This record gives sequence, structure tokens and C-alpha cells, in this order.
Amino acid sequence: MALFNRRKKGQQYEHLAEKYLSARGLTPISSNFQRKCGEIDLIMRDKQSIVFIEVKYRNNKNFGNAAEMVTYRKSQRIIKTAHLWLLQNNLSPYSADYRFDVVAIHQNGDEVEWIKNAITQD
Repeated sequence: MALFNRRKKGQQYEHLAEKYLSARGLTPISSNFQRKCGEIDLIMRDKQSIVFIEVKYRNNKNFGNAAEMVTYRKSQRIIKTAHLWLLQNNLSPYSADYRFDVVAIHQNGDEVEWIKNAITQD
């Protein structure tokens, strides 16, 4: 039951992030793209760029910012999953125009922080 509630809450915040970004000009492409190596919460278009978005939520900042929850290991999984999405859509990870953003949500959705290019590739 707790896993269901956590997943439901996650979907609510992903929807909030999608609405937030749509209001700022991004166009939704897909959500919850899953492969064995990982999951991408949202995939959107910002003009000509494809944007892979990780949504993180924290009730408060007492134990750190939500964006800090995106660890190096998590970043690597997101990058690998994004490359699979690009290949599946006949785009090259080496020449396509894309980036990785994080949307950090706090205070039950009252505070939203959009961090562009939050994840970089080595």
C-alpha cells in the first residue's frame, strides 16, 4: 500500500511539473519512459531541443534540496535511458539537440524550481 501511495504522489508531482513547464513554453512528448536501466519522468520539447526531465519532491528543505537527490549514479541511469529513447526514435545521441533538466518541488507543490542543464554528460 505504501508503494502505491508513493507512486501516486510521484505521479501528482510529475503532472505538476509538466503543467509548470508547459506554461513556460515546453511541449510534452512522453512521460514515464522506462527501460531496465532506468526511467525518465518527463520528455518534453523546448523549441528545437528535446528535454529529459527528472522530477524530485521533498516536503521541506530541512534535509536538503530535492535536486540534491539526483546522485551521480542516478544521473548516469537517466543518461543511459535517454540514449535508448533517442535511438528508439531514430535520433543519434551524438548529434541530437537535447539536455537534462531537473524540476525540484518543495512545500507540497507551493515551491517549484526548474534547473536547466542540471545533469551533464562526462
